[in-house]
Parts: sequence; C-alpha cells; structure tokens
Amino acid sequence: MSQEIRNLEPKQLWNKFADLNAVPRPSKKEDKVIAFMKDFGNSLGLETFEDEIRNVIIRKPATPGMENRKPIVLQGHLDMVHQKNNDTIFDFNSQGIDMYVDGDWVRARGTTLGADNGLGVAMMMSILESKEIKHPAIDALFTIDEETGMTGALNLKGGILKGEILLNMDTEEDDEIDIGCAGGLDVTATRSYQSVSTPSDCQGFTIRVKGLNGGHSGMDIHKGLGNANKIMNRLLYDGFNKFGLRVSEISGGSLRNAIPRESVAKVTVDESRKKDFDAAMKGLVNEIKFEFKTTEPNLVIEIEKSDLPSSVMDSEVQDKLIQSIYTAHNGVYRMSADMEDLVETSNNIARVLVKEGEISIQNLTRSSVESSKLDLANALKSAYELAGCNVEFSGDYPGWTPNVKSEILDLFVHIYEKQNNEKPKVVACHAGLECGILGKNYPGMDMISFGPTIHGAHSPDERASIKSSQKFWKFAIEVLENIPMKN
Repeated sequence: MSQEIRNLEPKQLWNKFADLNAVPRPSKKEDKVIAFMKDFGNSLGLETFEDEIRNVIIRKPATPGMENRKPIVLQGHLDMVHQKNNDTIFDFNSQGIDMYVDGDWVRARGTTLGADNGLGVAMMMSILESKEIKHPAIDALFTIDEETGMTGALNLKGGILKGEILLNMDTEEDDEIDIGCAGGLDVTATRSYQSVSTPSDCQGFTIRVKGLNGGHSGMDIHKGLGNANKIMNRLLYDGFNKFGLRVSEISGGSLRNAIPRESVAKVTVDESRKKDFDAAMKGLVNEIKFEFKTTEPNLVIEIEKSDLPSSVMDSEVQDKLIQSIYTAHNGVYRMSADMEDLVETSNNIARVLVKEGEISIQNLTRSSVESSKLDLANALKSAYELAGCNVEFSGDYPGWTPNVKSEILDLFVHIYEKQNNEKPKVVACHAGLECGILGKNYPGMDMISFGPTIHGAHSPDERASIKSSQKFWKFAIEVLENIPMKN
C-alpha cells in the first residue's frame, strides 16, 4: 500500500482507513476484522464486546462538559463487497486492499476499494481514539454482513444500545442527508434439468460479455447501465430462435447487490449454420453496442470458436429458461410519487448460473414501499415458475420511513448551511441502509445517515474523494459538538 494514503488529510481518518483496509473483510467472513476491531477498542481501554450475532460494540463516555447531551450511537458495517476485474489476481480472504491516489480520488488496483463502508468505520475509530473531539456518550456499533444479508442489523437485540440518536455513516454523496431508504428481498429461482449429448456435427462457441461499468444495484440502478445477464440472454435468445443455438453452460454476475459486469456462456451451433450464425451475431453485437454507446462505452462482446462441449441443455428447458430471463424485470420498476427523482422499486438480475444439470437465478428486489416490493417479487416469481423453476423469497428486510420532523435533521441542515453556504439535499435513497432494521428494536431512536462522496461502489471502479473526506470530517465533528441536551 502506498504511504501517500497515510499522508492525506485528515491523517486520523486516512490512517484508520489504511489500518482497516489491511485486514481482509469480505461479507460473511469477518472473523479477522472482528478481532481487529475488538483489539482496537480494548487497546483504548474502552468497554468492548460482541453481541450474539458478532456485531462489535465499543462504548466511550462523554467528554468533559458533554455529559448532559443526548447519548448517541455511531454506526457502520465492517464488511465490504469483494469484486475484482477478471484479469486481477487477488484473494480477498487473505490480502489487504492495494490503494493509490489518483488526483482527488483514492482507488484500489483492480478491486473494490472498501470505502463503502470503510470510511465511515474509520471515522468512528478516529472519534473513539481522539482526545480532542468533543462528544456526548457514544455507543459505536460495528455491524457484520451488511452487504449480503443485513444479518448483523437484523439480529441486534433491543436493550443493548443506550443512545437516543443514531448517526449512520454509510451514504455516498457529501451534499446529501439521508432520512429514509429502501427495503430488500432476495428472489432465487432454481431447477434441475437433463443434459443431452452434443451432436458431433456441431461447432462450439464461447460468448463473453465484459467491460461493463457494474455498480451498486440500488444507488446506480437508474443510470441505464448494462446488465451482463440481460445482454447475454438477448444473444442466446436470438441464437436459439434463428440458428438452433444450444447452451452448455452460463456463468454471469456474482453478488446480488452488484450490477453484473461480466457473463460467459458455452454454446453450440450446427456446422451447417455456423457462418450465418457468426454473421448475424456480429450484426446484433453492433446493435447492442450502439444502444449502450453512451452509458457503456467499454462494452465488449466476444463470440469465438471453442472446443465442443460434451453435453448441452434439454431444448425445451433451455427455451423456457431464456424466455423467463427475457420476461423477468430488471432495472427501475417504479419511481416514487412522493419524493422527486427517488427510485421506489427495482430489481437486479444479479447472478445466472447454468451448469451440470442445475439452474440458479439470483435477484435482489428493492423498494421503499413494502407492497410494491412484494408486487415485483411476485411478478418475478411468476416468470420463473413458468419456466418450471422453484422460487424462494429470503433475506427480507424493511425500509426506513422518513421523519421530516426529526430534531437531529434540523441540526444537520443548520450546520451544513453554516459550513457550506448552501442547503443540503434531504433525501431518501434506494440503497439498503441498516437504519430501518435497527429501528424495529429501537423504535424511539432518532436517525440520520450521511457520508463522504464515494463513486462506483460495489465495483472495481470504486473511488473515494479526498476533498470530500475533509468536508465529511469537519461536518461530523461539529455535529458531535452540538448534539442536543437531554430532555
């Protein structure tokens, strides 16, 4: 890791971020970062413990003169999305993130950066360590597994936290103050199928879709970005209906909360039709690239001859699979009628895997309205069940209903205007923040979410603004110094 990261201002924040990013912390594999955070809390002589689900809580008393202010909860998540470029050799289970400075941005070499939510966690650590920052009594809550299930927040029991105000540090635009978010639901379609032997008079092809931007399946879902699974399915649909293309394997996408950037399929075409297939596919590839020329200028679609696979899918099952993916909704489903420019409901067809007689299609459906979330989930369920799939709903978590009369919101707006000479954007977001979940067991807690500017989260293009981190630091410190008095 470049030493230049540790020399950035504010040094407290960037040094803590560098310390954190040296620790492997993929979702559901947080043992190392849990131990790291407990060692950190204990080294400061602060009360430090795990709850039953393995969230880490560190308590720090109020600084002198702040004892009569409302106690607060600082909250962020320990895990990070583990995405890398295809040509990047990297083991998220054993390696720390390799960071570098690029102008105003901090980036990682070929992988996600972990600024989501590492910069928020680093801010919390800096506050806990500082002897100069004024603040009321703090419960610092470091949750686990936010990115792939929200299991830390979902399983946090009532009565553990003592704060009256929760400051979540997990949003990604520094001029926004979040007061609401979407809930989510995992929709998974599976089925088995019979493979048949590949006829000998066929040619094997490998189709690759790559070079897409990817991104956060909530925050970026409205940007018209390409979904590798939908693009691949379009190619397979044309190839099957016009040239009898047969599928041997498909592997597209990875994590539910990341817009899929890449997909690979192994297929066959009858020898007598391969020239027509090749010509027609080149035309379709050009059409697709033209459609995405603005949002996906680096899109690459390759169709190359390859070894003939030994087996392919049963034709009827293949037909139904391709039709179901074509039918299944991907992207924005409904915009909010109550908040301008807010995506209300969406779906990400995140992972398509067809191999060795098994089909798996993984989706993440989001909405700030529970009934709309279920409506879209049922539409997906219907599409996949028509293809003979078994469909399961799991990982359901609630949204966070905005409170426009929040006392802490008034404080945030006042301080932001004073520091920046302009009003902040008070918004709800289409990401899955933990506030709504935590509010179930702490219903009286006043909540707000904020953070520095981070672009490209959940993709190897993730980058954090250095200038914005300085703004975030200054803003957070003044907020802490002005937390309201106890009633």
